[in-house]
Amino acid sequence: MHENHTELETLFNAYTQKLEQQESQELLSVSESLAMLHKNGQYPYEKRLPKKAYEDALLLLQIELLKLQRHIVQTNQRVVVVCEGRDAAGKGGAIKRFTQYLNPRHARVVALAKPNEQESTQWYFQRYVNHLPSAGEIIFFDRSWYNRAGVERVMGFCTQAELQQFYQQAPEFEYMLTQSGVKLIKYWFSVSRLEQLRRFHDRMRNPLKKWKLSPMDLESLDKWNSYTEAKQAMFTHTDRRATPWTVVRSNDKRRARIESIRYFLAQFEYPGKDNALIAKIDRRVID
Repeated sequence: MHENHTELETLFNAYTQKLEQQESQELLSVSESLAMLHKNGQYPYEKRLPKKAYEDALLLLQIELLKLQRHIVQTNQRVVVVCEGRDAAGKGGAIKRFTQYLNPRHARVVALAKPNEQESTQWYFQRYVNHLPSAGEIIFFDRSWYNRAGVERVMGFCTQAELQQFYQQAPEFEYMLTQSGVKLIKYWFSVSRLEQLRRFHDRMRNPLKKWKLSPMDLESLDKWNSYTEAKQAMFTHTDRRATPWTVVRSNDKRRARIESIRYFLAQFEYPGKDNALIAKIDRRVID
Protein backbone atom coordinates (compact mmCIF):
# COMPACT_ATOMS: atom_id res chain seq x y z
CA MET A 1 0.00 0.00 0.00
CA HIS A 2 1.17 3.50 -0.74
CA GLU A 3 -1.26 5.45 1.47
CA ASN A 4 -0.53 6.36 5.10
CA HIS A 5 -3.17 4.92 7.44
CA THR A 6 -2.98 7.79 9.93
CA GLU A 7 -3.51 10.34 7.17
CA LEU A 8 -6.31 8.20 5.72
CA GLU A 9 -8.10 8.03 9.05
CA THR A 10 -7.79 11.79 9.45
CA LEU A 11 -9.41 12.27 6.04
CA PHE A 12 -12.17 9.82 6.91
CA ASN A 13 -12.94 11.47 10.26
CA ALA A 14 -13.00 14.89 8.64
CA TYR A 15 -15.55 13.63 6.15
CA THR A 16 -17.84 12.01 8.71
CA GLN A 17 -17.82 15.19 10.79
CA LYS A 18 -19.34 17.01 7.83
CA LEU A 19 -22.35 14.73 7.69
CA GLU A 20 -25.56 16.13 9.08
CA GLN A 21 -27.17 12.82 10.05
CA GLN A 22 -26.10 11.65 13.49
CA GLU A 23 -26.56 7.99 12.58
CA SER A 24 -23.86 8.32 9.93
CA GLN A 25 -21.36 9.46 12.54
CA GLU A 26 -21.49 6.11 14.34
CA LEU A 27 -20.40 2.70 13.15
CA LEU A 28 -23.73 0.96 12.53
CA SER A 29 -24.12 -2.78 12.50
CA VAL A 30 -25.36 -4.44 9.32
CA SER A 31 -28.72 -5.06 11.00
CA GLU A 32 -29.09 -1.43 12.08
CA SER A 33 -28.21 -0.20 8.61
CA LEU A 34 -30.70 -2.51 6.89
CA ALA A 35 -33.45 -1.67 9.39
CA MET A 36 -32.94 2.04 8.78
CA LEU A 37 -32.93 1.61 4.99
CA HIS A 38 -36.07 -0.54 5.15
CA LYS A 39 -37.84 2.04 7.29
CA ASN A 40 -37.01 4.75 4.76
CA GLY A 41 -38.18 2.61 1.84
CA GLN A 42 -34.69 2.19 0.38
CA TYR A 43 -34.41 -1.58 0.73
CA PRO A 44 -37.08 -4.33 0.72
CA TYR A 45 -35.71 -6.29 3.66
CA GLU A 46 -35.43 -5.15 7.26
CA LYS A 47 -33.10 -8.00 8.23
CA ARG A 48 -30.33 -9.64 6.29
CA LEU A 49 -30.52 -13.24 5.15
CA PRO A 50 -29.67 -15.53 8.12
CA LYS A 51 -26.19 -17.03 7.93
CA LYS A 52 -27.38 -20.65 7.88
CA ALA A 53 -29.89 -20.02 5.08
CA TYR A 54 -27.23 -18.13 3.16
CA GLU A 55 -24.60 -20.85 3.48
CA ASP A 56 -27.06 -23.61 2.55
CA ALA A 57 -28.28 -21.75 -0.55
CA LEU A 58 -24.77 -20.73 -1.57
CA LEU A 59 -23.47 -24.30 -1.44
CA LEU A 60 -26.25 -25.57 -3.70
CA LEU A 61 -25.69 -22.76 -6.18
CA GLN A 62 -21.92 -23.32 -6.21
CA ILE A 63 -22.57 -26.96 -7.09
CA GLU A 64 -24.67 -25.70 -10.01
CA LEU A 65 -21.80 -23.42 -11.04
CA LEU A 66 -19.52 -26.44 -11.27
CA LYS A 67 -22.06 -28.24 -13.46
CA LEU A 68 -22.27 -25.19 -15.69
CA GLN A 69 -18.50 -24.76 -15.88
CA ARG A 70 -18.08 -28.37 -16.97
CA HIS A 71 -20.63 -27.79 -19.74
CA ILE A 72 -18.97 -24.52 -20.83
CA VAL A 73 -15.61 -26.27 -21.10
CA GLN A 74 -17.06 -29.23 -22.99
CA THR A 75 -18.95 -27.01 -25.46
CA ASN A 76 -16.16 -24.42 -25.90
CA GLN A 77 -18.34 -21.50 -24.83
CA ARG A 78 -16.88 -18.10 -23.94
CA VAL A 79 -18.39 -16.09 -21.11
CA VAL A 80 -17.69 -12.57 -19.83
CA VAL A 81 -19.15 -11.27 -16.56
CA VAL A 82 -18.79 -7.53 -15.94
CA CYS A 83 -19.19 -6.41 -12.31
CA GLU A 84 -19.59 -2.68 -11.76
CA GLY A 85 -20.89 -0.44 -8.97
CA ARG A 86 -19.81 2.16 -6.46
CA ASP A 87 -16.90 1.59 -4.10
CA ALA A 88 -17.83 -0.95 -1.39
CA ALA A 89 -20.90 -2.11 -3.31
CA GLY A 90 -19.92 -5.77 -2.90
CA LYS A 91 -18.50 -6.59 -6.34
CA GLY A 92 -15.37 -8.33 -5.11
CA GLY A 93 -17.19 -10.39 -2.51
CA ALA A 94 -19.71 -11.60 -5.06
CA ILE A 95 -16.98 -12.56 -7.54
CA LYS A 96 -15.19 -14.47 -4.79
CA ARG A 97 -18.31 -16.58 -4.18
CA PHE A 98 -18.74 -17.17 -7.91
CA THR A 99 -15.21 -18.44 -8.32
CA GLN A 100 -14.62 -20.10 -4.93
CA TYR A 101 -14.84 -23.68 -6.24
CA LEU A 102 -14.52 -23.17 -9.98
CA ASN A 103 -11.57 -24.70 -11.79
CA PRO A 104 -9.12 -21.76 -12.07
CA ARG A 105 -7.80 -23.13 -15.35
CA HIS A 106 -11.09 -22.15 -16.94
CA ALA A 107 -12.21 -19.20 -14.78
CA ARG A 108 -10.24 -15.98 -14.27
CA VAL A 109 -10.77 -12.70 -12.46
CA VAL A 110 -9.50 -9.55 -14.20
CA ALA A 111 -8.98 -6.46 -12.05
CA LEU A 112 -6.77 -4.06 -13.97
CA ALA A 113 -4.78 -1.23 -12.41
CA LYS A 114 -4.75 2.19 -14.02
CA PRO A 115 -3.26 2.13 -17.53
CA ASN A 116 0.49 2.51 -17.85
CA GLU A 117 2.15 4.98 -20.19
CA GLN A 118 2.02 2.62 -23.16
CA GLU A 119 -1.59 1.54 -22.54
CA SER A 120 -2.73 5.14 -22.25
CA THR A 121 -1.75 5.66 -25.92
CA GLN A 122 -3.72 2.63 -27.16
CA TRP A 123 -7.31 2.34 -28.31
CA TYR A 124 -9.28 2.49 -25.07
CA PHE A 125 -10.70 -1.05 -25.28
CA GLN A 126 -7.41 -2.63 -26.36
CA ARG A 127 -6.12 -3.72 -22.97
CA TYR A 128 -9.47 -5.30 -22.13
CA VAL A 129 -9.45 -7.25 -25.39
CA ASN A 130 -6.23 -8.91 -24.22
CA HIS A 131 -8.17 -10.49 -21.34
CA LEU A 132 -11.21 -11.77 -23.22
CA PRO A 133 -11.95 -15.51 -22.89
CA SER A 134 -10.75 -18.33 -25.06
CA ALA A 135 -12.93 -21.40 -25.65
CA GLY A 136 -14.20 -22.90 -22.42
CA GLU A 137 -13.38 -19.88 -20.24
CA ILE A 138 -15.38 -17.64 -17.91
CA ILE A 139 -13.84 -14.22 -17.28
CA PHE A 140 -14.99 -11.99 -14.41
CA PHE A 141 -14.13 -8.30 -14.76
CA ASP A 142 -13.90 -6.65 -11.33
CA ARG A 143 -14.46 -3.26 -12.91
CA SER A 144 -14.07 -3.08 -16.65
CA TRP A 145 -14.08 -0.72 -19.61
CA TYR A 146 -16.87 1.09 -17.75
CA ASN A 147 -14.20 2.87 -15.70
CA ARG A 148 -14.38 5.54 -18.38
CA ALA A 149 -18.08 6.17 -17.79
CA GLY A 150 -17.64 6.15 -14.01
CA VAL A 151 -14.50 7.08 -12.13
CA GLU A 152 -12.73 8.63 -15.14
CA ARG A 153 -15.69 10.87 -15.90
CA VAL A 154 -16.28 11.92 -12.28
CA MET A 155 -12.64 12.45 -11.35
CA GLY A 156 -11.77 14.24 -14.59
CA PHE A 157 -9.38 11.58 -15.90
CA CYS A 158 -10.81 11.70 -19.42
CA THR A 159 -11.93 14.48 -21.73
CA GLN A 160 -15.50 15.09 -22.78
CA ALA A 161 -14.60 13.99 -26.30
CA GLU A 162 -13.17 10.71 -24.97
CA LEU A 163 -16.31 10.16 -22.91
CA GLN A 164 -18.62 10.74 -25.87
CA GLN A 165 -16.52 8.38 -27.97
CA PHE A 166 -16.87 5.75 -25.25
CA TYR A 167 -20.66 6.12 -25.20
CA GLN A 168 -20.69 5.50 -28.94
CA GLN A 169 -18.17 2.67 -29.06
CA ALA A 170 -19.08 0.64 -25.96
CA PRO A 171 -22.40 -0.69 -27.35
CA GLU A 172 -20.69 -1.42 -30.66
CA PHE A 173 -17.81 -3.19 -28.92
CA GLU A 174 -20.22 -5.30 -26.87
CA TYR A 175 -22.35 -6.08 -29.89
CA MET A 176 -19.26 -7.38 -31.69
CA LEU A 177 -18.48 -9.57 -28.68
CA THR A 178 -21.94 -11.11 -28.65
CA GLN A 179 -21.94 -11.53 -32.44
CA SER A 180 -18.67 -13.45 -32.16
CA GLY A 181 -20.33 -15.87 -29.74
CA VAL A 182 -19.32 -14.40 -26.37
CA LYS A 183 -21.99 -14.54 -23.67
CA LEU A 184 -21.87 -11.17 -21.92
CA ILE A 185 -23.54 -10.51 -18.56
CA LYS A 186 -23.30 -7.05 -16.97
CA TYR A 187 -24.03 -6.51 -13.27
CA TRP A 188 -24.45 -3.19 -11.51
CA PHE A 189 -24.19 -3.63 -7.73
CA SER A 190 -26.29 -0.90 -6.16
CA VAL A 191 -25.55 0.19 -2.59
CA SER A 192 -27.10 3.02 -0.58
CA ARG A 193 -25.08 5.95 0.69
CA LEU A 194 -25.66 4.96 4.30
CA GLU A 195 -24.56 1.36 3.78
CA GLN A 196 -21.52 2.44 1.76
CA LEU A 197 -20.44 4.69 4.62
CA ARG A 198 -20.98 1.87 7.15
CA ARG A 199 -18.73 -0.39 5.08
CA PHE A 200 -16.07 2.31 4.86
CA HIS A 201 -16.23 2.63 8.65
CA ASP A 202 -15.75 -1.12 8.92
CA ARG A 203 -12.77 -1.07 6.57
CA MET A 204 -11.13 1.75 8.47
CA ARG A 205 -11.35 -0.08 11.78
CA ASN A 206 -10.55 -3.60 10.59
CA PRO A 207 -6.80 -4.13 10.07
CA LEU A 208 -7.55 -6.95 7.61
CA LYS A 209 -9.65 -4.67 5.43
CA LYS A 210 -7.77 -1.36 5.54
CA TRP A 211 -6.05 -2.15 2.26
CA LYS A 212 -9.46 -1.88 0.57
CA LEU A 213 -9.79 1.80 1.50
CA SER A 214 -7.92 4.47 -0.46
CA PRO A 215 -7.94 8.27 -0.49
CA MET A 216 -9.83 8.12 -3.80
CA ASP A 217 -12.55 6.06 -2.10
CA LEU A 218 -12.97 8.81 0.46
CA GLU A 219 -12.94 11.48 -2.22
CA SER A 220 -15.78 9.65 -3.94
CA LEU A 221 -17.99 10.10 -0.87
CA ASP A 222 -18.25 13.82 -1.56
CA LYS A 223 -19.12 13.05 -5.19
CA TRP A 224 -22.15 10.83 -4.58
CA ASN A 225 -24.42 12.87 -6.83
CA SER A 226 -21.80 13.05 -9.57
CA TYR A 227 -21.48 9.26 -9.55
CA THR A 228 -25.27 8.97 -9.67
CA GLU A 229 -25.38 11.20 -12.76
CA ALA A 230 -22.55 9.21 -14.35
CA LYS A 231 -24.35 5.91 -13.71
CA GLN A 232 -27.59 7.23 -15.20
CA ALA A 233 -25.80 8.48 -18.32
CA MET A 234 -23.95 5.17 -18.63
CA PHE A 235 -27.22 3.23 -18.49
CA THR A 236 -28.82 5.54 -21.04
CA HIS A 237 -26.05 4.92 -23.56
CA THR A 238 -25.18 1.27 -22.91
CA ASP A 239 -28.28 -0.55 -21.64
CA ARG A 240 -29.21 -2.32 -24.87
CA ARG A 241 -31.55 -5.22 -25.53
CA ALA A 242 -28.68 -7.48 -26.60
CA THR A 243 -26.40 -6.38 -23.74
CA PRO A 244 -28.60 -5.18 -20.86
CA TRP A 245 -27.57 -4.15 -17.37
CA THR A 246 -28.74 -6.29 -14.45
CA VAL A 247 -29.07 -4.31 -11.21
CA VAL A 248 -28.28 -6.11 -7.94
CA ARG A 249 -29.49 -4.34 -4.79
CA SER A 250 -26.53 -5.13 -2.58
CA ASN A 251 -27.21 -3.53 0.80
CA ASP A 252 -27.45 -7.12 2.08
CA LYS A 253 -24.31 -8.77 0.70
CA ARG A 254 -25.63 -12.25 1.36
CA ARG A 255 -28.75 -11.77 -0.72
CA ALA A 256 -26.77 -9.98 -3.43
CA ARG A 257 -24.37 -12.91 -3.78
CA ILE A 258 -27.12 -15.53 -3.83
CA GLU A 259 -29.29 -13.73 -6.37
CA SER A 260 -26.46 -12.71 -8.71
CA ILE A 261 -25.32 -16.35 -8.92
CA ARG A 262 -28.88 -17.55 -9.35
CA TYR A 263 -29.48 -15.07 -12.17
CA PHE A 264 -26.21 -16.07 -13.87
CA LEU A 265 -27.16 -19.74 -13.84
CA ALA A 266 -30.59 -18.94 -15.24
CA GLN A 267 -28.98 -17.60 -18.43
CA PHE A 268 -27.71 -21.05 -19.46
CA GLU A 269 -28.95 -24.54 -20.17
CA TYR A 270 -26.71 -27.38 -19.06
CA PRO A 271 -27.00 -31.07 -18.10
CA GLY A 272 -28.35 -31.75 -14.61
CA LYS A 273 -29.61 -28.19 -14.09
CA ASP A 274 -31.72 -27.80 -10.94
CA ASN A 275 -34.43 -25.64 -12.45
CA ALA A 276 -36.46 -25.50 -9.24
CA LEU A 277 -33.50 -24.02 -7.36
CA ILE A 278 -32.59 -21.50 -10.03
CA ALA A 279 -36.14 -20.36 -10.77
CA LYS A 280 -36.40 -18.69 -7.34
CA ILE A 281 -34.78 -15.41 -8.42
CA ASP A 282 -35.78 -12.67 -5.96
CA ARG A 283 -36.86 -9.75 -8.11
CA ARG A 284 -36.83 -7.48 -5.07
CA VAL A 285 -33.05 -7.86 -5.05
CA ILE A 286 -32.20 -8.30 -8.72
CA ASP A 287 -33.71 -6.62 -11.74
